[in-house]
Amino acid sequence: MTIPLTTERPSRAELAPGRLPVGIIGLGIAVPDQVVTNHDWEEALDTSDEWIRTRTGIVERRRIAEDDATSDLAIRAGEAALAEAGVDVDDLGAIIVATTTPDYICPQTAPIVAAGLETNVAAFDVGAACSGFIYGLSVAASTVVAYDPRPILLIGAEAMTRLMDDQDRSTAVLFGDGAGACVLAAESGGGTLGPFEMGSDGDLADALIIPAGGSRNPASQETVAERQHYLTMSGSEIYKHAVTRMTSSARSVLDRAGMDIDDIDLVVGHQANARILNAVADRLGVDEDRAFIDVDRYGNTSAASIPLALVDAREQGLLPAGATVLLTAFGAGLTWASCLVTFSDGDPEVTP
Repeated sequence: MTIPLTTERPSRAELAPGRLPVGIIGLGIAVPDQVVTNHDWEEALDTSDEWIRTRTGIVERRRIAEDDATSDLAIRAGEAALAEAGVDVDDLGAIIVATTTPDYICPQTAPIVAAGLETNVAAFDVGAACSGFIYGLSVAASTVVAYDPRPILLIGAEAMTRLMDDQDRSTAVLFGDGAGACVLAAESGGGTLGPFEMGSDGDLADALIIPAGGSRNPASQETVAERQHYLTMSGSEIYKHAVTRMTSSARSVLDRAGMDIDDIDLVVGHQANARILNAVADRLGVDEDRAFIDVDRYGNTSAASIPLALVDAREQGLLPAGATVLLTAFGAGLTWASCLVTFSDGDPEVTP
């Protein structure tokens, strides 16, 4: 896609409160080839396709190849987003990777991704679990508006199956692997981001946690033997707080923008569980046609789920030019975040 440059763009004063003149000008995804169905899990765990579907809405998920890592998925998704945007990697201001599953505890994954894309641009990770992609949007949009108008590549990438205990039915069947990326740029084609509403509650950190491997509980023979390096979750606590926080933060975003839910073309929530998504949609008063769900295809891909869903929605014709989308997410931390995304009315005009 050829992107015409312009020296004009709307000022913040011309936009609704909290709306930033930064648009998504390219999207890309990367998913592993291996598909793991519910029936595959029936053979390994005391479960069934019906049990998984009725409680989660998940039908299948993807599993990363043995010789791949999170950065490999991120690089592929980033390349796809850059190609669609028509932006050269050397013209970027930064690369941001939102992930819960870094290649290593140290260094961060984003510099590895930058190296894979053959650039020395600034690169860093955002760690907000399943809320990470929206947190990353906030950081990227603020950067573009505040001091560096060059495009930013934001990638949500996860290898969640590497953190799953395949003996634990309550978590193993829920998660999948994948990556989704977007290119953000200052543009005057009508694309905007915001307002943003984000929050956290660290008092509930234990509700969704990998107990060992960090500075609080370093790796040892004992932690490995006790399987403390796998994700554990209190499902009932997560469900309750996810529905409450996603709903409240989404309402706050609408209030700050001076908008009603009827002004929204599509609601794209973090694809963790169809029951959570349906409960949030019901509380917001969103009809089924405007509440997007694709958790059946990928399972919970954490920070990758929203960009994966945006691409799926677009392929289904649900993101026409000028569409306004409400994003909302909830994850470990606990963290939550919501924001509005308005897509360009046509070919985006990027400010140099």
